Amino acid sequence: MLRLEDLTLFVRAAALNSFSDTAREAGLQPAQVSTAIKRLEQTLNIRLFARSTRSLRLTPEGETWLPYAITALQTLEAGFEQIQPASDEVRGVLQIAVPSDLGRNMLLGVFQAFRREHPALHLKILFSDQLTDVFKDPVDVAFRYGNNDDASYVALPLAPDNHRVVVASPSYLERCGEPKTISELGQHEALTYAIRGRVYDKWTLNLDGDTHHVAVKSAMISDDAEVIRRLAVAGEGIAYKSWLDVSEDVNAGRLKIILPQYQGDSVPLNLICPHRKQLSTTVRLLHQAVKQRCEELSFPSGE
Repeated sequence: MLRLEDLTLFVRAAALNSFSDTAREAGLQPAQVSTAIKRLEQTLNIRLFARSTRSLRLTPEGETWLPYAITALQTLEAGFEQIQPASDEVRGVLQIAVPSDLGRNMLLGVFQAFRREHPALHLKILFSDQLTDVFKDPVDVAFRYGNNDDASYVALPLAPDNHRVVVASPSYLERCGEPKTISELGQHEALTYAIRGRVYDKWTLNLDGDTHHVAVKSAMISDDAEVIRRLAVAGEGIAYKSWLDVSEDVNAGRLKIILPQYQGDSVPLNLICPHRKQLSTTVRLLHQAVKQRCEELSFPSGE
């Protein structure tokens, strides 16, 4: 019979490529991890890892079985989340990393309400557009855009259908006109985001299964996504933003979606943490609160 702990250690070892690192993370001795993997291999009657003194890698059989192991753990985790009772004893310090725009404009209110509901809890919130390393940086959880293709951490979905939209303020559209085609879009003043020296000035738009890559002209560039949103609201140009980042501005009339028939890149939002052992009651309750807020901001029908 498969042991849940053995299955968990196998997935972590596959992600970290090290029994020693897996043992350190789990608070075990390396020999205990090795024993667990051997026990799992005996149960399955296959060899999962090719071992040497300097390297550890999955065998072809291990690579084949890994996604099934991950799915099994995720299914069990989802079931546990459904039956886990909420606790009023939420206390201590929770360190959170969140993208600047998302954190300041959508999640800050959620964090404030969550803190009022649990006064014994202290929040440390780090706003940054740099990708947080949940293993090395001093954070407990992080909010991250993008698909979860990395088995080295746990990801709880928050807004799986979120995507980017092209937006501009009414004042900009009155002054410069509203682009009606993607070719017209390339002639307008764009507000572009940059990180680590790379400027994101090619926007992807999809329509009826066709993908279009539009090269835009950067009127202003910033490495802070919040600055791009503010410039768009101020009428300085057209921006390509996550719907969650600009939904309140669109609903309030400060921004308008341009070319609404096109859909931008998919940017699902997840809450991530290094290990399932860190999915505390506090983290689960925060996940529920943020997920509810994301659902309230779901993309409007008819757009």
